[in-house]
Amino acid sequence: MSELAVEAEGLVKHFTSRGGVTRAVDGIDLAVRRGTVYGVLGPNGAGKTTAVRMLATLLRPDAGTARVLGHDVVDDADAVRACVGLTGQYASVDEDLTGLENLVMLARLYGFSGPAARRRSTGLLGAFGLGDAGARQVKTYSGGMRRRIDLAASLVMSPEVLFLDEPTTGLDPRSRNQVWDIVRVLVRDGATVLLTTQYLEEADQLADRIAVVDHGKVIAEGTASDLKRSVGQGTVQLRVADAARRGEAADVVSGALAAPATAAADPFGLSARVPDDPGAADRVARILPALAEAGIAVPEFSVGQPSLDEVFLTLTGRPADEGEAA
Repeated sequence: MSELAVEAEGLVKHFTSRGGVTRAVDGIDLAVRRGTVYGVLGPNGAGKTTAVRMLATLLRPDAGTARVLGHDVVDDADAVRACVGLTGQYASVDEDLTGLENLVMLARLYGFSGPAARRRSTGLLGAFGLGDAGARQVKTYSGGMRRRIDLAASLVMSPEVLFLDEPTTGLDPRSRNQVWDIVRVLVRDGATVLLTTQYLEEADQLADRIAVVDHGKVIAEGTASDLKRSVGQGTVQLRVADAARRGEAADVVSGALAAPATAAADPFGLSARVPDDPGAADRVARILPALAEAGIAVPEFSVGQPSLDEVFLTLTGRPADEGEAA
């Protein structure tokens, strides 16, 4: 048995419209180990959802091959569907039915008997913290509750591989953390999760490995630590006491580090990437004395590992939240 749950080689999908041909997925390669969370990170329009729809057999690839648990997504699509679950970006349940009715209906469609369908549905509602809401129509649920009922619906058959396509889009931080906890439990119980997201923190928190996708291609792949190390030894971040002197501070930092300093969204903030060379630590140590000599007060100063935001900006030339037209 292969140690890989999902394999893709040279996946391609294009769409034709009046504006011409759009190559939504342009030769993606993936290798997802069993029992892990694999993050596919990229902005809107990068090709993440199209790739997942091909892996879940909802779209036929125009080129390339893909296998899920050893089953070809084109030649053996029924076998793939029997072992995967999919939660998309939008609610897939009937809002006019109650949470319990939705799950019971799905279980009956999967072949459960009436009593077994009710037992399975009641158990899932309890596991997802929806036991008290099971008798309510889904249209009365909050955004976080809708995402949880969606996840519960995708687990009626306990799939070995679960595709989560931006499962926390639009959720508040509390609901997002609840979804993260559920994903961790699923993997602990043996499932494999392929997670697409445009939230860098989500990929950092959950994924064992991450593929960064842009313009339909994988442009980098590895663990979060691998990706962060690829852009330098670390990052200097600081805040000046007087926003009017931030430009001066940037010049001082750039001179001490021999690397450019970048203004943050915060009008008092600056950051600079630490060069990956033997003398970098000594140059970092010169920054605060140089700022003090220039009379620039710095109430906050830190040196840390680069963030995934910086990785994405380095790789693509733009922030991860700067989407594109699909």
